[in-house]
Amino acid sequence: MHAMVYLAASGTATRRSAKEIARDLRVSEHHLSKVLQRLSRAGLVVSYRGPRGGFTLARPDITLFDVYRAIEGDLPSDDCLFAKRVCRGARCILGSVIKDVNRDVTAHLRNTKLSDLCDVYQSSSGLEPRGPDRRSGGD
Repeated sequence: MHAMVYLAASGTATRRSAKEIARDLRVSEHHLSKVLQRLSRAGLVVSYRGPRGGFTLARPDITLFDVYRAIEGDLPSDDCLFAKRVCRGARCILGSVIKDVNRDVTAHLRNTKLSDLCDVYQSSSGLEPRGPDRRSGGD
């Protein structure tokens, strides 16, 4: 999620390498590369090869839900946190609460775009992705 917000904050015309993103976010480049490949296959980032290569967001309206599904798959539809091992059906005292939480989380993920988090992300992380660099797609 951090890498996606990082790319959103970088702008759609600026390509960022996996190495650069990993360095700035202080994460494993190897792991990040795998995540970026998955996001590319899901159509959320565009991968460019070569000396001016890197990654950009595929579109500006990507939501947290889009990213979650690309990495984790569908949100659990099961109403029970305990996979029904503890209580069964009508005896469940938490069922309606869990349904409400699942509904609220899903709605929040669907309604929050990466761009909505850019300002919060930059102020909380202390990172401000640099402006266009040699990998800028605008040449």
